[in-house]
Amino acid sequence: MAYSSSRPLSPHLSIYKMHPGMIMSGLHRITGVALTVGLVLMSWWLIAAAMGPDAFARVQWLLGTVIGKLALLGWTFSLFYHFGTGLRHLAFDVGLFLGKDSSVRAGWMVVVFAIAATGLTWAAGCAVLYVK
Repeated sequence: MAYSSSRPLSPHLSIYKMHPGMIMSGLHRITGVALTVGLVLMSWWLIAAAMGPDAFARVQWLLGTVIGKLALLGWTFSLFYHFGTGLRHLAFDVGLFLGKDSSVRAGWMVVVFAIAATGLTWAAGCAVLYVK
């Protein structure tokens, strides 16, 4: 049986109008991957600490660069965002936020939570490092 090349075999993103739930779902998956990469980085940091001061200094130098700090900032945001969307899905499981408007509102609450928690975490970390 031959299929026409002008028709997709299944629905595609070009057919659907993007809505907040689709974006939140995609970002949840992306942050899950970012958490995995961050855990590899954390493992490298711990292994370097066990290997000695020279190895640890190299990793600390890398994490102290602008790129390293941006990676840590992204990892922190990923942690809080992924946690927040996990809680949002638990709320869905018990029947909360199932309406269209309340679902979008809950999604925005997760975004605000992730940004605020990331900012507070970094502010607390900077306060600990730079207070004399």
